[in-house]
Amino acid sequence: MLKLLQEKNPQLHIASIDDPSFKRYGQILNISDFSEVLEYLENQTEIPKINNFYLAHDPHMQASIKHTGAIQNVFGNMPVEYGYVNGHNTKLNALEYHKSSEINVYLTPVVLMFARVEDLHNHTLETNKVAAFFIPENTAIEIFSQTLHFSPCKVNDHGFKCGVLLPFGTNMEFIPQKVIYNKEDHLLFKTNKWIIVHPEHRPFVELGATVGLIGPNIEIKY
Repeated sequence: MLKLLQEKNPQLHIASIDDPSFKRYGQILNISDFSEVLEYLENQTEIPKINNFYLAHDPHMQASIKHTGAIQNVFGNMPVEYGYVNGHNTKLNALEYHKSSEINVYLTPVVLMFARVEDLHNHTLETNKVAAFFIPENTAIEIFSQTLHFSPCKVNDHGFKCGVLLPFGTNMEFIPQKVIYNKEDHLLFKTNKWIIVHPEHRPFVELGATVGLIGPNIEIKY
């Protein structure tokens, strides 16, 4: 599938997640430690007919996961939220980061795009500088703190399913009024969520997110 995606998207270098360049952004985790997450995604969640559905914390998902040792090790025993994003996204649209790691568990194959905070220049990033990786089905990754990322992109008509585990409270509340102590504070959008968006991504623009992605809004063809 990776070769086909590379042929369909000649304007974008899509690498395998096994490529050493991925180590700048995250690491691959042992998928056997996340079998309960995969089972929940498969049997207890649905892919919407259009767009994405994101749930920051699903108590039923949390209750279904009994083996949490690997999860707790990633977050240093901090309280964890158990959520997921399922859908049909195909575009870059935005890039966000957290000041914590994030665990993604993929039931389906996807393409995910990344950058690092140090790649930003005055809160902007040219979209031709993002790094894209193909992530196969049944894969778990840790996305490192301050790695820019956003929604997975589907690679087939069926859409995607992705578990999203974060420190509890992340993405749960908007930050409507910000006291600005440093330049980065302009990017604070939700709890533990700093973001820049593409001007085409109107829903987030209208919510007040900082427009900072310059260039074409990359779309994954499959």
